[in-house]
Amino acid sequence: MQRRTVYWLLIAPALALILGLYVFPLLRVLWISVDDPVLGLQNYRLLITSHAIHHIVLTTARICVLTTVITMIGGYGVAYALVHVNERQRRWMLLCVLLPFWISVLVRAFAWVTLLRPNGVLNSALLDLGIIHSPLELVRNEFGVVVGMVHYMLSYAILPLFANMRGIDRRLVAAARGLGAGPFTAYRRVFLPLSMPGIVSASVLVFVFSLGFFITPAILGGGRTVMIAEYISANIRDNLRWGLATMLASTLLITVFLTLGLLSRLVDVRKLFGAT
Repeated sequence: MQRRTVYWLLIAPALALILGLYVFPLLRVLWISVDDPVLGLQNYRLLITSHAIHHIVLTTARICVLTTVITMIGGYGVAYALVHVNERQRRWMLLCVLLPFWISVLVRAFAWVTLLRPNGVLNSALLDLGIIHSPLELVRNEFGVVVGMVHYMLSYAILPLFANMRGIDRRLVAAARGLGAGPFTAYRRVFLPLSMPGIVSASVLVFVFSLGFFITPAILGGGRTVMIAEYISANIRDNLRWGLATMLASTLLITVFLTLGLLSRLVDVRKLFGAT
């Protein structure tokens, strides 16, 4: 009993911080979503009746799905290479994977604007080479948003995929090759199924993170491609529609919890971080 009391006393400061800085504000947001402007579910009915919200939700879902698919295709190849290169090459590759974590998302977004704008580096190079005759619209649209989000999320996909692939016993692939399977068959029948938990985990991780993007769509979308986080901010900043904004925030939070709950039933979440 005394030991249990000591444990509770030790974690009490952390619990107080969690309750005061996270749980209480979260409950406050949920309450405002049903209390502003009047008590009821009128804000949540807008999810069904408002065409503007439908457009924002569909745009957000489409961009998140595109970001997830493209990120997973690129991230899987890099993670596969990380597993099969020698240790020296792996260290350099991991440095390149981790380097974006040390660069501000704001800096990265403006760097992509510099590269993709009509008089930017990419359009200027294509014009000089004669490949195009007029600048391409690569920014202030959905394309620019997806490019920026894929660049940001790539490291988040590579690391869990790499952690999963490192746990796959290479002897299984070697055994398949020894039994007469070709390289592609051994990969398709042995390595790919064993890497599926990593694919599922990384896909959900990228999708969930993408749902809350704000700075990258705001800068690269230029107000033409609006995702749900930017729409929430606009309703608070410009219209003071707290009920609508908190309803969307609550819906986004519930969606994330449901997605993570589904993930926990599909795979062992601990393996996302390489646990055995």
